[in-house]
Amino acid sequence: MKRDHMKRALNAGAMTAAAAAVATIAATTLTACGSVHDPESLNQLPAYLGAISSASYDGATDDLLTAGLGKSGLGGAAPAFADPAQPTAAELRRNAIYANYRAVLDINANSGYGTLYGPNVDAKGNVGAGEGKVAGSEYLAYADDGSGQQNVTLMVQVPASFDPANPCIVSGTSSGSRGIYGAIGSSGEWGLKNGCAVAYSDKGGGTGLYLFDDDSVNLQNGVRAGRAAAAKNSNFTPILSDAARIVYAAAFPNRVAFKHAHSQQNPEKDWGRSTLQAIEFAYYVLNEKYGALARDGQHHLLRLTPKNTIAIASSISNGAGSALRAAEQDTEGLISGVAASEPQVQPKSSSGYTVRQGGTPVSAQGKPLFDYSTYAALYQPCVAGSAGRCTALVGKGLLSGADLPTQQANALGKLKAYGWLADSDPLQAAHAGTNILVAVTYANAYGKFSVSDNVCGFSFAATDAGGAPLAFTAAQRAASFAAQNGIVGSVVYENSVGGAKAYNLGVSFSTGLADQSLDGFLCLRALATGVDPVSGGALSPALAAQSGRVLAGIAEVAASGNLHGKPAIIVQGRSDTLIPVNQASRAYLGLNAVAEAGAGKLRYIEVTHANHFDSFSTALPTLIVPLHVYLVRALDALYANLKSGQALPPSQVVRTVTRADATTPITIANVPPIAAAPGADAIVVSGTTVDVPN
Repeated sequence: MKRDHMKRALNAGAMTAAAAAVATIAATTLTACGSVHDPESLNQLPAYLGAISSASYDGATDDLLTAGLGKSGLGGAAPAFADPAQPTAAELRRNAIYANYRAVLDINANSGYGTLYGPNVDAKGNVGAGEGKVAGSEYLAYADDGSGQQNVTLMVQVPASFDPANPCIVSGTSSGSRGIYGAIGSSGEWGLKNGCAVAYSDKGGGTGLYLFDDDSVNLQNGVRAGRAAAAKNSNFTPILSDAARIVYAAAFPNRVAFKHAHSQQNPEKDWGRSTLQAIEFAYYVLNEKYGALARDGQHHLLRLTPKNTIAIASSISNGAGSALRAAEQDTEGLISGVAASEPQVQPKSSSGYTVRQGGTPVSAQGKPLFDYSTYAALYQPCVAGSAGRCTALVGKGLLSGADLPTQQANALGKLKAYGWLADSDPLQAAHAGTNILVAVTYANAYGKFSVSDNVCGFSFAATDAGGAPLAFTAAQRAASFAAQNGIVGSVVYENSVGGAKAYNLGVSFSTGLADQSLDGFLCLRALATGVDPVSGGALSPALAAQSGRVLAGIAEVAASGNLHGKPAIIVQGRSDTLIPVNQASRAYLGLNAVAEAGAGKLRYIEVTHANHFDSFSTALPTLIVPLHVYLVRALDALYANLKSGQALPPSQVVRTVTRADATTPITIANVPPIAAAPGADAIVVSGTTVDVPN
């Protein structure tokens, strides 16, 4: 990230030896975000950035946060396209913001929308009567190595309220596999309300949908185009020869490829880097906007640098894991601190530290995502009531019980023994489909497999009521940028008895049962463990080779836990069933204690009755409260620490209060503040032991 900022118009031959020596020293000490003392420290475009597009929004007809919809529009029905077969780029942006904002927040007034959070709630928590639109400018570019194969979308939003005398930047790396607007409702909203520039990244996943039947792709702005016409401007094109593409499309009609699973790059290994690149892009944009013009009349001078700017790495889920990885990898001092919510972060080791709850070591800790998601993919369908899956697992010797309720109870017990808390019991059934998508997607990503490999017999497609692969309609294709969450269509099991079916209708050859494609998920489990999940024996050479590729990919994404002394706050819900606290946040706290020898500034806030998806606070009001409130509070606390030296809150369990029903409004009494002195609710790190109270 170092750049040369010396003005090159000097005639080297006319320079004295002394002047040349001084210039050489200066040239080697200035960096992209370093000294501002040299009046000719130039703002240079990072080499990895492609063409930059920009737009300004007036905060009335259109804006940065709500795309002109405002608080009311985001809470209403999805806006329609004038022509559903050919939506404009502006319409796609609007609908993408609408869909992504609602995807990460509970848009229900009784669950806190419009009262505890939302566009009309200002940075100090005051509820206003307005729509909360934010005027400002938006900048988009691809980060790439010149091949067009990476094309990570980066975006910087600069609100009109940005004050270069009090500058701040907040990252908004997308959660899940979402596109560039994936963090608009989480860290994006906080940053815009606080007058910060927001640095977004889709981290190499995003809305790259490739359709074989019409050879079409998404462009950066979401509009569809033919593969050949898009060329290097395609968000994603699978690496296949024309002949291989034609063969696959003929053999597997209506299947699709998408970027996170099928880019063959394991994008997760670069999530930290792409977050850092987004922040550096923000510095470039801000210095172009606010830096004085240099003597050469072409460049701007560096005005804003890490020495005078607060830069917070933040987001939720995969984006939160990206923020932590970015802080670990930050060798240029770009990041001031981290505020991460429900991070999907994978400790490089599950040993060397101990996690205890109520004084007792937890049942499992620090396992990789693919490990526990493939385990969940085996047992959650049984918990959800699939008699075929339960019966098939019993037949394989992987489950016990003579009747369905006993089998379900046994499956639930196995999940808890593998690291889930009892707090997740009521949510296990609801997560069965989600972990299926995770398991299949990440098998492809970690192993860097081609879409044509159909790993473990799985592919992706839209499906009809009978489970048969179905072509996307013209409207679905056209709206894909706005409608998809980065994981596209249904999981199809190609090896089902009777032919390809949606996985939930698949019949395994080994059992002859409608067991939701158990054979395929046993194969995925084998990739995760390297052994046969039924016999414990060795895998076939071909499957062992695939497992080796997957395990190598998992190793590439492991987190070190070393935040290099940066202040950081992690918040996570104790009831998180997608990313269990024992495998992620609690384990990361222990890993950090090892990596920084107890001298780090990491705080961990564990929230009772909160889970990975805030929408459950309306669906299950007697069990769940929204976690988003605590991301906002963590960002507030971290900013106060960085800005004015206010002490970080201690690590602790925050005990929330659920509601009687969904018609009862959530108030501050349901989601109490993070305590300055938590007392018996303190989470204590002693050496390398993490103690969490019951």
